[in-house]
Amino acid sequence: MAINKIHDEFHTLDLTTGWEVPPGYPEGIKQKILSGALDEAGKAGSRSRLLKFDPGVFTTSPFVHEYWEEVFLVTGDLTVGNDEKGEGGENFPPFTYAVRPPGAVHGPFKSEKGCILFEMHYFDPA
Repeated sequence: MAINKIHDEFHTLDLTTGWEVPPGYPEGIKQKILSGALDEAGKAGSRSRLLKFDPGVFTTSPFVHEYWEEVFLVTGDLTVGNDEKGEGGENFPPFTYAVRPPGAVHGPFKSEKGCILFEMHYFDPA
């Protein structure tokens, strides 16, 4: 499958609109799809998105998915590995990066002050 993204030159993003809670995520975590689409059932496609955590929001269990994921922490703080009460874990500052292959268990996550992540998701072959 060819990469399913349009040619899109530099432009200013409107960060005030277009946010939605991804399926299975708690309120307070929102995504803004920048380009592409991911068909998880058909295991095809790719997407780039921003993921925003409101201050104090956390997830309660680890994530696992069948696509590649690259994550760059743009602003704010992100803690990885907290418990179901949002306690503990390892805190990361802006400009940190992760790449995860399909099937990698990761999280849970929390953000004390809020954060924005840039994420790329894709199935093999990209």
